[in-house]
Amino acid sequence: MRRMKKFMALALVTAVILTGCGTKANSDAKPQANDTLIYAQGAEPRGLDPALVDDGESAKVMINIYDGLLKYNKDSTKVEPALAKSWDVSSDGLSYTFYLQEGVKFHDGTDFDAEAVKFNIDRQIPPQVTADMAYGSFVYGSVKDVEVVDKNTVKVNLTAPSTPFLANLAMVMSAPIVSPKALQDNNNNVNQTPVGTGPYKFVKWAKDENIVLVRNDEYWGTKALTKNVIFKFIKDNSARVVALNNGEADMIDGIDATVVKQITDAGNKIFQAPGMNINYMAYNTSKAPFNDAKLRTAVSQAIDVPELVKSLYQGYSESATSILPTFMEGYDKSISQVTYDAEAAAKAIKAAGLTSVHMITYTNPRPYNAATGQTLAEAIQGYLSKVGITTTIDSYDWTTYKEKIKAGDYDIAFYGWIGDNGDPDNFMYLLSHEDPTMNIALYKNEEFNKLIAKGLETPAGDERNAVYTELEKVAAADAPWLPISHAQTLAAYRPNVSDFYFHMTGITPLVGVSKK
Repeated sequence: MRRMKKFMALALVTAVILTGCGTKANSDAKPQANDTLIYAQGAEPRGLDPALVDDGESAKVMINIYDGLLKYNKDSTKVEPALAKSWDVSSDGLSYTFYLQEGVKFHDGTDFDAEAVKFNIDRQIPPQVTADMAYGSFVYGSVKDVEVVDKNTVKVNLTAPSTPFLANLAMVMSAPIVSPKALQDNNNNVNQTPVGTGPYKFVKWAKDENIVLVRNDEYWGTKALTKNVIFKFIKDNSARVVALNNGEADMIDGIDATVVKQITDAGNKIFQAPGMNINYMAYNTSKAPFNDAKLRTAVSQAIDVPELVKSLYQGYSESATSILPTFMEGYDKSISQVTYDAEAAAKAIKAAGLTSVHMITYTNPRPYNAATGQTLAEAIQGYLSKVGITTTIDSYDWTTYKEKIKAGDYDIAFYGWIGDNGDPDNFMYLLSHEDPTMNIALYKNEEFNKLIAKGLETPAGDERNAVYTELEKVAAADAPWLPISHAQTLAAYRPNVSDFYFHMTGITPLVGVSKK
């Protein structure tokens, strides 16, 4: 039976590729098993336009389609050249001149050049930026304008110095360069028709099933080792494990402690590394009852975070004492969140007259929460019942959940963040962001916002680190979030897969991955 399942899986792969791609390179020969990598993830991407999406499921696919001016080192967030082969920074920190790779083509055959860089940045800064470009202010918030010096040289001018600017340009959100022609042909939205300069080309997206990519044989950099890649969507954790163990998937993510033994007993391998992330519960601070910081604190007191983390994650996550990961600049071990005290919580909650709350959550696993949002919400529900609060939970698939978050109809919601660039601003700015899908607590604090601006302009070093420590203290005192855990990065892969890795920023570059 197992052999039959493997045969059927390979037949499905072959059918998808042959049906989905009309290019000569993909139809000359019948694909073999080692020509195709199948990556099974827990949720479908929201889209594939880097300016219009902000989720990790999209990022895993986009990193293989696009390049940015810069990229991260394989093992860190150190910035390295990509489409920009070198750069200069003016002495006042206000101008960045990038010298571009020459002869690079987009997947549609058009030229990558300085005009393309300007086109991509201009669409994400005023006056062109649109409300659905959530990451635009992260990456380009300090940009004043962009100058084309010549075909292979572009100059970016800032309104104020920005310490994380270069790191921001290596992100997989907003920073990758999209074909201007594709954007013009598709009404400034290539979510369904992505065109980059990356090692893989987009072939097909079968809704609720998979996304198919094919190797870019004209790639300007190191060419991919494997011809075809399929990102398969399997929402159920156990079903993804079965797919891996049966050979129907080569790599999977969204696993937790409960399935590690099942995976390794089948002869498969675990990828495990420290995670640069935060898993949290957010209060809707824009309306009653949680526009009251004292009540937010009281509800947080009702939740025994260390016990919860130990129970749900069984050693594969650590309890969060702060928003920042412990290895990040600005982290201070003296910072702590609300201490568990059910008796004090019950007393304050009763005095406030709070008897019920409305929670919303997600049904799929996330890299920062492999137990799923549903499981986490139900665990929190149990704690709140002990202090007199009845909790209603509404759960949604990831794409729908993002829309529900945007609507703001909740008292409590669950979310998380995977660091994009190794900079503390990338975490703390979430509580200053105007976009409700980023700042889901809808938190507004002028003191906090002024510190965010100060942190951006302050050069790297002790003075800047102190700004982010102070931001942590403000957030802990005001309690718009209850930080829950920092998860280890966990994924799994077949023993015949070589050089698979999951980058600390939550992306899965497959250019160097092969299968025997």
